[in-house]
Amino acid sequence: MSPPPRRISVVGSTGSGKTTFARELARRLGVPHVELDALAWGPNWTLVPEDLFKERVGRAVEGDAWVIDGNYAGRGARDLVWPRADTVVWLDPPLGAIFARLFRRAVRRSRSGEELWPGTGNRETLRNQFLSRDSLFWWALKTSRRRRRELPLILARPEHAHLTVHRFRRAEEAAAWLEHQPATAGL
Repeated sequence: MSPPPRRISVVGSTGSGKTTFARELARRLGVPHVELDALAWGPNWTLVPEDLFKERVGRAVEGDAWVIDGNYAGRGARDLVWPRADTVVWLDPPLGAIFARLFRRAVRRSRSGEELWPGTGNRETLRNQFLSRDSLFWWALKTSRRRRRELPLILARPEHAHLTVHRFRRAEEAAAWLEHQPATAGL
């Protein structure tokens, strides 16, 4: 039996369930969970400068064990995370499932008014989720097809040969894999 993964990158389209999955996987493995969105976003929905973002990601991957969720390839995160990762979990549900998840999440977060990342003041509203050019629904539509086309090619590159890749197209597949990860008492 192979040892459990220790440094895991969870990727996928917005609304694919990355953060929920990664949080639970980190809890089961007893390792830190890092959400790239929390490192990327500052107050008032502004992205932090790229050098600060890369510095934050670089610190996050220094540890011996972690689960990091998010993409941010265009801001250099993948180039920092994947060389240190041993496993990539790609959540790749159909667009209909993504839209359903985004809808439920938008309604829940709009009602609760929860701050998404401490200290940022960033909150989702029905207006910014359904009536904005920056809607996550639009972003999912715009990026999901491209991600499905490009990610297999990127994962096939020689520099990523060390990665164990799990691609899950259904929530049930991801849940079954997660169930088989050993629960630990913590670090």
